[in-house]
Amino acid sequence: MKAQSLGEFEELVLLMVAALHDEAYGVSILENLEDKQGKKINISAVHVALKRLEDKGFVKSRFGGITEDRGGRRKKFYVITALGKRMLDSQYDLRTSLYRQIPKISFT
Repeated sequence: MKAQSLGEFEELVLLMVAALHDEAYGVSILENLEDKQGKKINISAVHVALKRLEDKGFVKSRFGGITEDRGGRRKKFYVITALGKRMLDSQYDLRTSLYRQIPKISFT
């Protein structure tokens, strides 16, 4: 069986789902990522990443209640799963290990 992988943008979305915990939905993820990165992101890219993350078992979703301010539509909320948290931990360990391999040299 092929090991699960996580693309760079998927990792950012998964990190934001984890950070927002029970308040993570498409627009909140988008706004927070745009704020942190200082650039515009397409909402469709966020939704595609969330779908892939859910298909991989890294997040699960639930619908919120119907609200009038959304024209009767419900928000779809996401939470990270135990598998998703293990994947983030693995990515963190890998990136930290690689970062620590950078020699202590001066670039001035």
